[in-house]
Amino acid sequence: MIKVFTKTAAYDYKTLKPIIFEMIDAMGEGLVPEQSRVLIKPNLLLPANPETAILTHPHVVRAVAEYVLSKGARPLIADSPATGSFEKIMQEGGYYQALKDLDVDFKAFKKSVKIDIGQPFGRIEIAEEAVEADVVINLPKLKTHTGMFLTLGVKNLFGCIVGLRKTKWHLRSGVDRDMFARLLVQIYRAVNPAITIVDGILALEGQGPGKSGIPRHLGILVGGRDACAVDMAICSVLGVDADELPTHKAAKILGLAGDAVYISGDFNIVQNFKLPDTAPLTMGPKPLQRFMRKHLLQRPEVDDLLCKLCGECRKYCPAKAISQEAETIDFDYDGCIRCYCCIEICPHGALRATETAGGRVLRKLSILK
Repeated sequence: MIKVFTKTAAYDYKTLKPIIFEMIDAMGEGLVPEQSRVLIKPNLLLPANPETAILTHPHVVRAVAEYVLSKGARPLIADSPATGSFEKIMQEGGYYQALKDLDVDFKAFKKSVKIDIGQPFGRIEIAEEAVEADVVINLPKLKTHTGMFLTLGVKNLFGCIVGLRKTKWHLRSGVDRDMFARLLVQIYRAVNPAITIVDGILALEGQGPGKSGIPRHLGILVGGRDACAVDMAICSVLGVDADELPTHKAAKILGLAGDAVYISGDFNIVQNFKLPDTAPLTMGPKPLQRFMRKHLLQRPEVDDLLCKLCGECRKYCPAKAISQEAETIDFDYDGCIRCYCCIEICPHGALRATETAGGRVLRKLSILK
């Protein structure tokens, strides 16, 4: 049985640093060899301050960087943000300030190399630094996700797909949530992080993972050598059946996850964690699916009072289903694949996943589950 470590923690750096050092040491010897090139991959989704609970906290990143340096290794902190410049994220997220006295490099992923991740995807482009690093340390943020339920250890490696190539894979997976989850698991397997530590000290509940989510203090770190097991342990902490997590189901099919993990350390079930409202992406007989998806299924909508017409959602939409008028944005719900990328990257929290009136009626009649 795979071991996962849970620790009660806070962002006070004097107490956080020894907790992270102890957690990594407990995972085994020799995980960070001397002179090795170590990629530290946080969640750097978009420009946000630490209080929003959208990004991996800079103190967690610093503690891991210090651990790598203590082993005589060479750390690189990198990611490919969904929106906003890497420099703005580093500044607004507090990373430049937190890391200013450490001998570390940080950069946005730019170059990719093709790696065979297995069928049905074959050779795909993954960030060069993720492929060529001697060690990858995966530092996700504990967040809900409107499309994939939770974004944890496995999903965090999707950030190793550079820039707008992410939208290509959303579009290719279309309305098949299980196919997209399988893609995420196979990217995780290809990157193969040696260490995963999920920052759940300040987590994000509700309609995450972007600014529509709600920060909530949980005070936990969850870590291990196997991200699938770490994700499963977090489901246990949240009182959620791991099979509700699409990436866990995909990992089981691929033989990368079991039905149980051994959790070592502080374990307390979180009460009343607000999970996202997820809904089926298709329903009904195939000839009617287009009509039912347009009129009956959950879909993204804009709050015109919050929308600044910045155009980020339109730029990032894989299906090109968003158009912008003079005073609002419009959705083509025929074309919308319900990936909820628009909600994820909206810098103003102006987008929500909402249920249609027809969908509410059907749900109340127990027709729509």
